[in-house]
Amino acid sequence: MAQFLQQLWSNEQGQDIAEYAVMLAVILVIVVGTIRLIGGNANNVFSSVSSSIQ
Repeated sequence: MAQFLQQLWSNEQGQDIAEYAVMLAVILVIVVGTIRLIGGNANNVFSSVSSSIQ
């Protein structure tokens, strides 16, 4: 059993895919958060400009 666990622990196959998936998830969270933040601010700016024009 110990040899099996040691073999699983030293097996690095598939780690690259997991690391890329984690990096992609972090990037997506940052991008989505930025878009939501900018989208909200842009909506406020356009509303302010629209009300000042009228």
